[in-house]
Amino acid sequence: MITARDDRRRTFETVPAGVEAATWWGQAWVAALEARAHDAARLARGRTYATEGHVEAVTVTPGRIVAYVRGSRARPYRTELSLAAFADADWARLLEAVAADPAALAALLEREVPQSLAESILPGAGELVPRCSCPDTARPPCKHAAALCYRAARLLDQDPFVLLLLRGRGERELLDELARRNAAHAAREQPDTAPDFPGVPARAAVARTVLPPLPAPLAPPATVGLPPAYPADPGAPDPLALDQLATDAAARALALLTTGTDPTGRLTLWQDAVRLASAHHTAGLTGPARRLYRDLARATGRSTTELARAAAAWRQGGLPALTVLDEPWDPPAGPFDRARPALIAAGLGAFRPERNRLTDRSRQLRLSREGLWYAYESRVDDEDWWPTAAPSADPVTALSR
Repeated sequence: MITARDDRRRTFETVPAGVEAATWWGQAWVAALEARAHDAARLARGRTYATEGHVEAVTVTPGRIVAYVRGSRARPYRTELSLAAFADADWARLLEAVAADPAALAALLEREVPQSLAESILPGAGELVPRCSCPDTARPPCKHAAALCYRAARLLDQDPFVLLLLRGRGERELLDELARRNAAHAAREQPDTAPDFPGVPARAAVARTVLPPLPAPLAPPATVGLPPAYPADPGAPDPLALDQLATDAAARALALLTTGTDPTGRLTLWQDAVRLASAHHTAGLTGPARRLYRDLARATGRSTTELARAAAAWRQGGLPALTVLDEPWDPPAGPFDRARPALIAAGLGAFRPERNRLTDRSRQLRLSREGLWYAYESRVDDEDWWPTAAPSADPVTALSR
């Protein structure tokens, strides 16, 4: 069941092709923003951004339309267009007018904006308010807001219920209310006596004695899709961090759907935190990624340095590599004892043994319980060891990568 709350948020991963609005109401939408523009060059640049696909997923809720727009910097800008939502009394008058006008109702059901509603629901000059997180705030709209406006116009071309959602009501609740009001109008126009003809209850007419077979299940998707855009709200998590977590959850769900097992279901809290952190290299971390490292470290009772080292190990070889980082052990004689002469023969120097580790001044090899060698390095005569290359069954190969 779709509730009114669910019906009042829509996210569009893709937008219909083209930039210029194709309908008169789409053109009126663009004109409402262009009327407050002071710089034709910004509008032209925004149109180019829209054409080149700089506008990411578009999210529409009552009173605003939000998207991330990629500009010249690595991190996209959060861009928003605001339009005042109607009060309940305004909606009551509008819906009653549509229910009483068959032509207006038919146009709306055909996903067209009725001409009789144009002045009521379309934004006027200056009514569409742009906001953007970019530094160009002198005389809005900026090029990012213009790009969002052009892309949103294409959504309105295809579905005027997007405009009605901006004014405060979702499609499902509007259609339900219009059906109720239309039935009330029709009842008032019908005679008081019902026609006298035989019939059967609808429940009996559609009842089945034998149920049909269930349809075949849908094939799982080949890849994980993109998550919706998450507008930033005061006190809410960072939208890009939510994006990362949503993408990770979708990847786990796809693995569970295709294999029947959750690849991370048996991980401890620390191991799962390391897995999440490993998606971000510590060099050149963005602000959201730094906050993710800080929050994960705090939740697991570790330092950010410990988390960064463990994430490097995870990138080196997953859970087995993290186990090698955290758990020294005593290997049996055999491959471990043969490794030192092999390293000397290869001209890599003499290594001193300690438990499952072979160490010289700045290099180290660690043997896993599975028989793989993992390379580590540090500054000369320093014990701050960090994972480096992928593992190998051959110690010379592991150290030479």
